[in-house]
Amino acid sequence: MVIAIFFVGHWAACVFFQTFFLHRYGAHKQFTMSRGWERLFHLATYLSQGSSFLNPRGYAILHRMHHAYSDGPKDPHSPENHPGLFSMMWATKTTYEDIAYRRVEPEARFARDVPEWPALDRFAQTRFSLVSWLLFYTAFYAAFATSWWMFLLLPFHYMMGPIHGSIVNWCGHRYGYRNFASDDVSRNTLVFDFLTLGELFQNNHHHHPMRPNFGARWFEIDPTYLVVRLLAFARVIRVRGAVQEERVATTAEA
Repeated sequence: MVIAIFFVGHWAACVFFQTFFLHRYGAHKQFTMSRGWERLFHLATYLSQGSSFLNPRGYAILHRMHHAYSDGPKDPHSPENHPGLFSMMWATKTTYEDIAYRRVEPEARFARDVPEWPALDRFAQTRFSLVSWLLFYTAFYAAFATSWWMFLLLPFHYMMGPIHGSIVNWCGHRYGYRNFASDDVSRNTLVFDFLTLGELFQNNHHHHPMRPNFGARWFEIDPTYLVVRLLAFARVIRVRGAVQEERVATTAEA
């Protein structure tokens, strides 16, 4: 029971801060927040992702490139450009690291107004940080696992962030249905996205990238958007314009 709670809790926290802070805030700026709250959510993202922490600047730039070139030859992570999931994710890893470690200079339009905390970001990329998190996850399982097979879950903890990214970028452009015609092949994989907290409404998101509610039809519930509304009500964040209440008329497509 302890291992189950830990696994589900780690999965939920990691995917929440990835979609809320890295994606909706960092990449799209769908809402604004004070510098203090930005630092708090930045730290929470590091603590939740641990050994698989995704640099917010690197994530934001990579994701903006994905939208600009969606499913075209220059898309950094499209299933259309790769024969399999692992090929796509390895290419994504290479491009992400080039950006995150500043080995290449991205186009200026992709690098504007991205979250940065140089001290934390540098520390998160150190071997000390990586090894510390790996040891923590392993020690937790050593203390609470009641069967050998539970240790098979450890790789998920080690690579939680990239695992979430691979699910969204592969499944969200391969499987499911489409509400909107578009130039890319984005799809909505689930009618209720409990797995990645709204990220698998990819067709809706690609059609309305600045809309914080990734659901478009009445039955498409975006769990993260419910938190966005709560934080906006509490004045922790400020959603841009009136898009938080926008209703989208859909044109169903097979």
